[in-house]
Amino acid sequence: MRILLIEDDRLIGDGLKVGLGKMGFTVDWINDGFVAREAPHSTPYDAAILDLSLPGLDGLKVLREWRQNGMVLPVLVLTARDALEQRVAGLDAGADDYLCKPFALVEVAARLNALMRRSHGQAKPLLTHGNVSFDPRSRTVRLGNEEIALAPKELLLLELFMRNSQRVLPKSLIEEKLYSWDEEIGSNAVEVHVHHLRRKLGASFIRTVHKIGYALGKAAPEKTVPKGSP
Repeated sequence: MRILLIEDDRLIGDGLKVGLGKMGFTVDWINDGFVAREAPHSTPYDAAILDLSLPGLDGLKVLREWRQNGMVLPVLVLTARDALEQRVAGLDAGADDYLCKPFALVEVAARLNALMRRSHGQAKPLLTHGNVSFDPRSRTVRLGNEEIALAPKELLLLELFMRNSQRVLPKSLIEEKLYSWDEEIGSNAVEVHVHHLRRKLGASFIRTVHKIGYALGKAAPEKTVPKGSP
């Protein structure tokens, strides 16, 4: 999933971008409040990590403007402001969660996954479609009882489809979700990733919607053992 990271500390920002990238997130990193205020209007992010102490425009002001403009982007506030009244101010301004520095990278990832589950109305951490299951935490995929190896972009694409199981996803949206600003996109990259998922998970797992994009296909049923079988 694509994350907007807003953090002016270069050490922390670089660590989060690299670390979350290795954990399966696509991350765009911004270090200025004024730029951050406009970023979600042009890119379909799944969640934002927002530091409150930013140059240009304070993080609380950025958050308040987002919410006043009706933006529902899930926001994890990550800051050194750990006093109770400051935490309350962040939540009252529209934050969905709050984490104080210093922090553990695995907790940031876990909180992001929880935010995205809630935003998609998914109560269970494990995503399933027919006999395919995906664990966002461990980044593992199973086809029935067999673990399937997927490349990083294939995992991102699978997660995108499974979190949006009732939607048709245009190619342009898929590209925006899979690739950050500093990555080059091949003209047929999405088609290649879709082809690989079909080859590994079944030809009908993803369906093509003519002139629109792609969507999850018919779910293959779980295999069951007939009654009376040994």
